Amino acid sequence: MSYSGKDYALPETVAVAVGAGANIVRTIRDSVGYSIEELALTCGLAFSEIADLESGIDADPIKLRRIATALRLPENALLR
Repeated sequence: MSYSGKDYALPETVAVAVGAGANIVRTIRDSVGYSIEELALTCGLAFSEIADLESGIDADPIKLRRIATALRLPENALLR
């Protein structure tokens, strides 16, 4: 997926949850029905790396792009 995501809008339920303070990675992951383990396998990250992103310990843009690609989102969709 090579488009930038400038015109990408989060689904309304995700946008509302993120606006209320929910973590964007976890909210999107939950909305598509992935467990952390399934997402880890799909994007090639470790369970702990995804858990760190979801808890706010880590915000590595490279990891966020890998997750976005695995979830079939524009690669910059999680970089907000």
